[in-house]
Amino acid sequence: MERDYPLEKVRNFGIIAHIDAGKTTVSERILFYTGVSHKIGEVHEGDTVMDWMEQERERGITITSAATTAFWSPTYMPKDDLSRKCRFNLIDTPGHIDFTIEVKRSLRVLDGAVVVFDGVAGVEPQSETNWRYADEGKVPRICFINKLDRMGASFEKSYQSILDRLTKYAVRMQIPVGEEEHFEAVIDLLRMKLYRFEGEKGMQVVEDEIPATHLDDAKKYRGELIEAIVENDEKLMNDYLEGKEIALDDLKRILRKATIENKLVPVFAGSALKNKGVQLVLDAVVDYLPSPLDIPPTKGHDPKTGEEIFRKADDKEPFAALAFKIATDPYVGQLAFFRVYSGTLDSGSYVYNATKGRKERISRILRMHANEREEVKKVFAGEIAAAVGLKETLTSDSLCDEEHPIILERIIVPEPVISMRIEPKTKQDQEKMGLALSRLSAEDPTFRVTSDPETGETIIWGMGE
Repeated sequence: MERDYPLEKVRNFGIIAHIDAGKTTVSERILFYTGVSHKIGEVHEGDTVMDWMEQERERGITITSAATTAFWSPTYMPKDDLSRKCRFNLIDTPGHIDFTIEVKRSLRVLDGAVVVFDGVAGVEPQSETNWRYADEGKVPRICFINKLDRMGASFEKSYQSILDRLTKYAVRMQIPVGEEEHFEAVIDLLRMKLYRFEGEKGMQVVEDEIPATHLDDAKKYRGELIEAIVENDEKLMNDYLEGKEIALDDLKRILRKATIENKLVPVFAGSALKNKGVQLVLDAVVDYLPSPLDIPPTKGHDPKTGEEIFRKADDKEPFAALAFKIATDPYVGQLAFFRVYSGTLDSGSYVYNATKGRKERISRILRMHANEREEVKKVFAGEIAAAVGLKETLTSDSLCDEEHPIILERIIVPEPVISMRIEPKTKQDQEKMGLALSRLSAEDPTFRVTSDPETGETIIWGMGE
């Protein structure tokens, strides 16, 4: 079986945000526009694809990170030209502080992130925490200021809060036309065009000229954007100072390089609920976020000698992967989500868990579409998939080729902050409770079970109630 998508056209990215910034709605729109789900799920109706656990639908919040595969061809390409079509491996992470481990875990295996902000509140406390995690992992990111249709929404105020509280490298890529209930379109400052979203669910992206009322603003902000981009390239800087017009492709190329090196953070505008602006963010993921080839080789160490080893994102290198999440699936039992950093893996083959020093057999490999699954025979470098049949593997274990063992950097787990005593109602339930607790601690590394030596009571520890 051959690789169906070249590595440079793969984007592993996550969506991170403060709770209620509209992250799951953005994810749902992405799945709808990329054609994975044919009906848009609304959080307040309780039928979203990404939030598939019953508790999540009841509360309208995201608890676990769902991993989904989708495809996208940029809107600026002709319909029949698929030369820039990319495969997205999208991870939707929770924004609630109790679930920080999910965000840390997902960032460890992503190459880039889309950070969603609420257009009314701007930067919120959890946005700062998640931003810091992304800084620690040097994850390139783009920002999306969402909910610009709400009362009190302001693109400029939110943009200013990103500059003040998160990073001075943020640059406006777009400005909105109208705000609150008058929000109707966005202006792309690089192309100097206005984009409207028409038809059912805003499916058609319609390009138009910028209205005279907004032209001066657009020119002023475009000047700032171009200056920020050319600062990253000497030749373009000289052309710019000489007053030459710089080609769009050159600007995009340098902006891509600067974004991947975390020197610039592009900022976009829209309203996912009103179906405005999401497709242009997808174009930006293709244009500015890294493929597995754009990021430095993954570093690990040899379990025997302790020396540092590097693995490039290449199918010919020895197999190395990191298990970043264990989930219990109602149909297939325990699923281990893993990110392949190098080499390939066939289903039915054996894999070596270097962290535990054990060999395990992979009975099946699944590619996940939120809660639906597609079976694949083989996975390649740079992909995210789930394995069935791994009994001993836990979060942040390294899976590799036995001949070339490697232990990848672990995911650092925060210490639990809250504890409570727990006891079964009857003696018969003792065993059931033990099983349930061991399953929970396999899924969530911040969840711990201890027993009080004096009273013999069972104590559970976690990140919140």
